[in-house]
Amino acid sequence: MFANEIQIGHVTISPDHRPFIIAEMSGNHNQSLERAFELVDAAAKAGAHALKLQTYTADTITFNGKSDEFYIRDDNSLWKNQNLHQLYQQAYTPWEWHKPIFDRAKSLGMIAFSSPFDLSAVDFLESLEVPCYKIASFENTDHTLLKKVAKTGKPVIMSTGVASIADIQESVQVLKTNGCTQLVLLKCTSTYPATPENTHLLTIPHMRELFRCPVGLSDHTMGIGAAVASVALGARVIEKHFTLRRADGGVDSAFSLEPEEINALVVESERAFLAMGRVNYELSAKEQKSLQFKRSLYVVKDIKAGEAFTAENVRSIRPANGLHTRYYDQILQSHASRDIEAGTALEWGLIASS
Repeated sequence: MFANEIQIGHVTISPDHRPFIIAEMSGNHNQSLERAFELVDAAAKAGAHALKLQTYTADTITFNGKSDEFYIRDDNSLWKNQNLHQLYQQAYTPWEWHKPIFDRAKSLGMIAFSSPFDLSAVDFLESLEVPCYKIASFENTDHTLLKKVAKTGKPVIMSTGVASIADIQESVQVLKTNGCTQLVLLKCTSTYPATPENTHLLTIPHMRELFRCPVGLSDHTMGIGAAVASVALGARVIEKHFTLRRADGGVDSAFSLEPEEINALVVESERAFLAMGRVNYELSAKEQKSLQFKRSLYVVKDIKAGEAFTAENVRSIRPANGLHTRYYDQILQSHASRDIEAGTALEWGLIASS
């Protein structure tokens, strides 16, 4: 059994706490440390709760091979025909940048951590005293990495992209067996960008019930709609790639949020969380005051004593000071007990007894 409430730095992740928004820098620094600092500042200003990096080098994540298997041949990929080693050389965050970036993020009130992609990356991140670890989708079946991360005893956030339910179950067991007690699973569709149609947010509550741990969404769709919707289904961690401007280019810029969108995500996800509330049919104090604006029966034309009530002289209108509309048919079979001026709220004393 994993903890239902997870503490990462000053942030608590649980069903009862607002969504934890992670801004994923990835390679959008475009190999400029100055730009990386600008990204950190923008994420903090936008209200993101955490900044996440990726810790690898081209050599720790792949091999500098020249055969076709080391090239991306997917016609729908943003990186079609690129060599893997060259792509990761372009995208990686230099390890000597991690500490200054983390320090900058922490000075601005954000939690700073990373996704390690091999065992040496875990050792390096441990030297920086990261508060938690993120397991990327393509690494979620690397049991050697999972064991290493689990043995740190720190909270783990794991994306579940490109993994079957059996894969996820096996990886979760590896984490648990090796000491992980605080786990968050993120629903993830590992296409870049992902479409709403293949995001399948209904997996989120199923995942929460199946694995008995907090859940969230690692979202590669455009915009914030899917992420905000995920909150209603139980997501309490949302990870989004971000950049300063998509027009600036960069390996992940095409599906990354800009600062204004990150801010909208923070605001709207919290609004969605607060709106969930509880099962409730009681009127709020403000609604009680609005009861007077419901409909009731009023005389809308002058009526003489003994005159019949009709659809022309009695109507259902606002406010609610007259008889309830449930008595309308009964009233139309009755007569006035005295003269009644138009604009009078109907009451039983104005109706002649049979």
